[in-house]
Amino acid sequence: MTGVPGDDAGVADAARDIAEVGAVELITTVSVHLLSAAALRCGLAEEGEDLKDLDEARTIINALAGLVTAAAPDLGDTHARVLRDGLRSVQLAFREASVVPDRPGDGPGEKYTGAVT
Repeated sequence: MTGVPGDDAGVADAARDIAEVGAVELITTVSVHLLSAAALRCGLAEEGEDLKDLDEARTIINALAGLVTAAAPDLGDTHARVLRDGLRSVQLAFREASVVPDRPGDGPGEKYTGAVT
């Protein structure tokens, strides 16, 4: 992307860059970023406890679950399955990291995915 913030040419270049990305690729990329952020906030990074923030993780996992659930029919089975597996992994990591676990069905994203055990 060229240009500086506030530069009309830079904004136009950014819009063209985004327009060239297909919907499935965009949704998948955003989902991977959300998965990575959720994993960090669940304490799964090398830094572990330093980056752990379960309140933030809950919010990210809820957003990811909503996105994956809503987009799954358009993503196709291959992409959706991989994202659902990743989502389930961070949901389980959240459950393990919680001092007081949520009841089944009340964990982050579970209103979209159903209970994760």
